[in-house]
Amino acid sequence: MASNYRSADSRLSNLELACSDLKTLLTATAKMEENLQQMDNKFEVIDETLLTASKRVAPMQSLAMASKALETRINRAVTPALALLDNFKLSETIQDKLLDLAETLSSEKSRKKRLKKLVKYVDCVDQLKIAISCICEEGEPVIQRLQEVVEFLSRTKATDQYRTHRLRETLVTLKALYETEVDAMRFEGLLDDALLNLQDEYESILEQIKHRNVVDLQAASDKRNEIAIVGSDLGTELEVELLRRISLTLAADDCLDICIDIYVKLRYKRVAKALMRLNPDYLKTHTPEEIEEMPWESLETAITLWIQHFELAVKAVLVSEKKLCEKVLGGIMEGLIWPECFAKIADKIMAVFFRFGEAVARSSKEPQKLFKLLEMFDSLEKLKPGFSEVFDGESGTDICTRFRELEKLLVHASSKVFWEFGLQIEGNSDGMPPPPDGSVPKIVRYAVNYLKYLATENYSIPMAKVLRTEQIWKAGILSKPETYENLLKDAICNIMEALQRNVESKRSGYNNSSSRERDKIGISIPMQHVFRMNTYWYIYMRTKDTELGKLLGDGYTRNNYKVVAEESAYLYQKQSWAPLVRILEKDDLEEKQSKEAKAALVRVKIEAFMKGLDDISKRHRGFCVIPDVDLREQIRAATVKLVIPAYTEFVNSSSGLLQGKSYLSPDSVRELLEKVFDGVDGKLKRRGSKDRTGGGSSVRDGVVKDHRRSRSSTNDN
Repeated sequence: MASNYRSADSRLSNLELACSDLKTLLTATAKMEENLQQMDNKFEVIDETLLTASKRVAPMQSLAMASKALETRINRAVTPALALLDNFKLSETIQDKLLDLAETLSSEKSRKKRLKKLVKYVDCVDQLKIAISCICEEGEPVIQRLQEVVEFLSRTKATDQYRTHRLRETLVTLKALYETEVDAMRFEGLLDDALLNLQDEYESILEQIKHRNVVDLQAASDKRNEIAIVGSDLGTELEVELLRRISLTLAADDCLDICIDIYVKLRYKRVAKALMRLNPDYLKTHTPEEIEEMPWESLETAITLWIQHFELAVKAVLVSEKKLCEKVLGGIMEGLIWPECFAKIADKIMAVFFRFGEAVARSSKEPQKLFKLLEMFDSLEKLKPGFSEVFDGESGTDICTRFRELEKLLVHASSKVFWEFGLQIEGNSDGMPPPPDGSVPKIVRYAVNYLKYLATENYSIPMAKVLRTEQIWKAGILSKPETYENLLKDAICNIMEALQRNVESKRSGYNNSSSRERDKIGISIPMQHVFRMNTYWYIYMRTKDTELGKLLGDGYTRNNYKVVAEESAYLYQKQSWAPLVRILEKDDLEEKQSKEAKAALVRVKIEAFMKGLDDISKRHRGFCVIPDVDLREQIRAATVKLVIPAYTEFVNSSSGLLQGKSYLSPDSVRELLEKVFDGVDGKLKRRGSKDRTGGGSSVRDGVVKDHRRSRSSTNDN
């Protein structure tokens, strides 16, 4: 019970304490509310005060904003004007520096030092150009803004009259300075003088950059028997860099046309001087009529020089010029200018070479020109890849076109000379008598040697290319042309057939029965067979084991020339020497009964034989020629084998009937026969006792070589 009372008392004490705290809190809250009310009253007073102050400050704020706007407007006009004045000062400083550099350049003797100072001079010119460009670009806008500000101040009277007046005077002065000085600075001042100096220096440097000695290059290429030349770099790095800088400077100052003219003129002059060291006087001859008037030796030399000089000009001189042109002018207009400049230089040089080549191709078509035309064509073919590389792009189109046109002319000219040569051989048979001595006619010698030369490697390949190119032009590019070897073989075979027809035509011109009558025993020299034998043997021997023979084939040359020559040799022996041998036949001797009659007939035969031998010997020495030594020896041996055994056998068998009678021994007859083919002028005469033989004479063994040949059984000997 007591504990319950204590618990109740404790709770009551807590409630009383809480009530006291609440009263205290309520008292503090009331006091705070009173304070807040007082603060609110004070804020209202402050707000009213600020509102009043704001109304009083508003006019001053507007005035400040107006002043700030005016200041900004003035500064926007004055600041560029001050920068313009700074540019005037800068240009004046640069001009003073240019004058100093110009003075040192004129007194500098060392080329290398002078070039280095010239680089600084170009830098100053570029700086002066930039400064003047800034003045020109900014001058009118600056003056316009100043004028607008002055007009605004005058109209609004935003500042005092003194300041407005000073600003107006500044405007007038700056405007007058701009109008009078800028044009002078651009066109008549130091910048113009500096640009003229740069043009002079540009010319001087271009003039001093020279090519290597092309004469030495030609001599080196001659020793190697080929042109293996690569264009060298022209000028030093400093010279090239300086030329490039000057080119850019001149181009930037509207002097691009002047720059190009100077470059083209000076570099063309330098290229021409380099090539003039080769002494190309032949290039002055540039029309077909003038070419035809030149002696052949001079023309041949001129064409050889033209081939060498043409390659030197392209491979060495113009390649170097192209490199230099790209380095110097490559930075102008994104590289569009330099190819045109190079083309202008090259076009003037190449035109002279093209003109000579075209004149040669258009001149008369003598046979001997073929080889020089082929050399020209072959040189262009070998040069074509490099030529296309040097003159690539649109700028080189005209030069490449003319190059192709020259090739076409050379193809047409070479082809025409070749085919006309065949026609000339064909036409040579008309009205031209054969050689009276049966020798090889000049036309055959010329034609065979001509074709032998043509069949060599130096000329067969370009000739085949010419023939194939012509065939493609005629048949169309889609046609299937023959191989080079077949084309050339067919073409040369046509010439050889024409030559064969020429020979046969001349052979028919011999008429032995009318020109030299046969003697009573029927001995004569068949000149048509001698002629045919000499000519075809000549053709065979001159083509054997040569490029021409390999091209035609062994079977062709053997069947068409060797077989024919051997057949003619057989017919020659049959008609010339066989009648002489037939005199010694003993058929009629056996018909005689008495010894005296036989002895008389033997003496008649011996005398007829000797007379026939003397006659045929005289005719050989006077009318018959076998120029080929090998052929002559073969004919001599065959004749000896035909005549001497028959004579020996006749003499031995008739020795009993010739007792006490003198006659030539077989050895003496052999000697006389050999002299016939040696061309020795000797008369047949009776020998002394030493030449006389009795019935015991020995017979020399020997077999007459049979000259009869068939085309199917012919073998090379």
